[in-house]
Amino acid sequence: MTPVVVHDPTLRDGQHAVRHRLGVAALRGYAEAADAAGVPVVEVGHGNGLGASSLQVGRAAVSDDVMLSTVREALRHSRMAVFMLPGWGTSDDLRKAVGHGADVVRIGVHCTETSLAERHLGFLAEADADAEAHCVLMMSHMASPAELAEHAARVVAYGARAVGIMDSAGHFLPSDVTERIGAIAEAVDVPVIFHGHDNLGMAVANSVAAAQAGARIIDGCARGFGAGAGNTRIEVLVPVLERTGFRTGVDLYALLDAAEFAERELMDAPPVTGSLSIVSGLAGVFSGFKHQVLDQSAKAGVDPRDVFFELGRRQAIAGQEDLIADVVAHLRDREVPA
Repeated sequence: MTPVVVHDPTLRDGQHAVRHRLGVAALRGYAEAADAAGVPVVEVGHGNGLGASSLQVGRAAVSDDVMLSTVREALRHSRMAVFMLPGWGTSDDLRKAVGHGADVVRIGVHCTETSLAERHLGFLAEADADAEAHCVLMMSHMASPAELAEHAARVVAYGARAVGIMDSAGHFLPSDVTERIGAIAEAVDVPVIFHGHDNLGMAVANSVAAAQAGARIIDGCARGFGAGAGNTRIEVLVPVLERTGFRTGVDLYALLDAAEFAERELMDAPPVTGSLSIVSGLAGVFSGFKHQVLDQSAKAGVDPRDVFFELGRRQAIAGQEDLIADVVAHLRDREVPA
């Protein structure tokens, strides 16, 4: 069987679903459960990564330092990962994360703006840190397979020891994933990553397609805990990968227990592929916009589905939350009789 490393961002990406309000007990409890299941990598942080706790995208319940120290103490076997978006996090944030014992550091950039990763990947290399530097290309549906392969090769040259794509809007079908992962796998000689979202109900199928096309690091969250329709459900992903011929090394019963804990302690209810999530996926818009779109649309009396399609037309990306207000105002004014 072909080995695949399962990477679990429940305690980071899941924060989007609860407005970044996970506290110490929840962080510790899930980290211990994932560790007991043999999940290889557990990622923790604010939903938007290191340094992102703010009024603009939401303040976390506890600081980065508290999150990292809590999860580091809880993990006996699993590696700890962190995520950073340039512009939110800084080299100082990376330095502190490494000091807290982060084993994997992911730098996330828009799929065609990989030059933004150069400084931080270079910092990790120059710091001679033990942490393994990865880079993920976000909103990857906005670039062709050839473009993604080119940018993946570029970040490997910058120092990334693994590279891959995020289907940030849950827009892909399996054939889309096969083409993109295949192109990247041919272009680089490091492990390839795939991170799926479930807006169109395709996250597990897309993840299997990624593994079959050459991805060797696949992401999954307990109960799909994440923005909008959520992420690939790890408790489904692992047995499906195993049935498809991939070895994960994860204990199924313990993983199911971890998922039960997550549903009981981390979330009000598991994410669902609701109407707005479907529209988000079709429009190709980051799922993390959901709460702000709903809040601002309700105040202005406009249809949130129209907001998502207009954001998609404007090619909005993560970090451009300020566009939501512009789009809402535009739609409101357009609907007011002259």
